[in-house]
Amino acid sequence: MKILVCISHVPDTTSKINFVENDTKFDMNGIQFVINPYDEFCLTRAMWFKEKQGATITVLNVGNTTTESTLRKALAIGADDAIRVNLEPKDGLSVAKEIAAIVKNGNYDLVLAGRESIDYNGGMVPGMVASLVDYHFVNGCVDIEVEGNSVKLVREIDGGNETLSSTLPMVVAGQKGIVEEKDLRIPNMRGIMMARQKPLQVVEPITSKNATEVQSYQKPLPKGAVKLVNADNIDGLINLLHNEAKVI
Repeated sequence: MKILVCISHVPDTTSKINFVENDTKFDMNGIQFVINPYDEFCLTRAMWFKEKQGATITVLNVGNTTTESTLRKALAIGADDAIRVNLEPKDGLSVAKEIAAIVKNGNYDLVLAGRESIDYNGGMVPGMVASLVDYHFVNGCVDIEVEGNSVKLVREIDGGNETLSSTLPMVVAGQKGIVEEKDLRIPNMRGIMMARQKPLQVVEPITSKNATEVQSYQKPLPKGAVKLVNADNIDGLINLLHNEAKVI
């Protein structure tokens, strides 16, 4: 089984986010980048298939040279090889088209990707990839088992989980639950040394056109002051909820 795991290069969740050039560009100064957590869950699940079923794992990123450190970390975790499409990602559809081209050329059986990246939270790329390559697709996956060509999956839905069956080839968008945080792997020294010898292929993009364009960014407004109301002052609480909060 050939597995392709899509890896996003995202700011660490503890990073302080700022914008420059009249709020039209993300300020990368002092930002630590990591593997997108949802993608890391998927990579760990792919490692289970590698160890139990002999699957091969390729990790893929659409990005410039700065993302190669993240790909090398994925190789140190246990991926067999890596591909970087030399395109700065600015639009979900353009990214999906680049991934789809790699999928078609590589004849991958299973494509794993996080349900969304934690920077832009678009949640659109996995589904578009599946459509472009005409693969089956399951979103929000929290469990997956593959036996031959048959796939059993569990995905999260409102109020519970849904169990599904499908067949390869397919695209799966995973999240926490496909593995748990305690199962995530930290690269050891041997893995880091081996990662330096593993192939990292750089390919040129098939297109540089974007369907959408960022106009500006805006931070959330700061939280307002908190007003404390004495537990005995019910009339005062009702007045605040009605006239200031306007929720009743």
